[in-house]
Amino acid sequence: MRGIYPGTFDPITNGHLDIIKRATRIVDDLVVAVGHNTEKVRTFDIETRIQMVRDSVQDCPNVEVVSFQTLLVDAAKEQGANVIIRGLRAISDYELEVQMAIMNRTLDPDIDTIILVASKEYSFISSSLIKEIAHFGGDISKFVPESVLKYYKPTGRE
Repeated sequence: MRGIYPGTFDPITNGHLDIIKRATRIVDDLVVAVGHNTEKVRTFDIETRIQMVRDSVQDCPNVEVVSFQTLLVDAAKEQGANVIIRGLRAISDYELEVQMAIMNRTLDPDIDTIILVASKEYSFISSSLIKEIAHFGGDISKFVPESVLKYYKPTGRE
């Protein structure tokens, strides 16, 4: 079984990394697909986000990192994936995740979605919160892989 785990990963967080590592125990191979989501305001360009993810998954031999700029089901087909991996942090995410899973299955009935519930220690982490903390000079080291920290410059705030 080959899975695809899509996201913007702006930046990748410890929550994302937890889902990736858990997904690799379910699928034989996992493609982490970094998206060009035009709806989101991004802090990092696509090349930087891809490199952050690659740096973060170095110890995962069955993980490949790619970018995509298409419908997710088309990216899944292109990568030979037959299952989409999604993470669920809170009940508030549930409705959107189910809606996307049904839409993706409608677009391609051969591709299923597996939703992994976030581990409790990561359930509150989001890239948006990380960006806000970093913007105001807060310490994000507990929330992102160590390899991501080099992409944030100190603000000089005390």
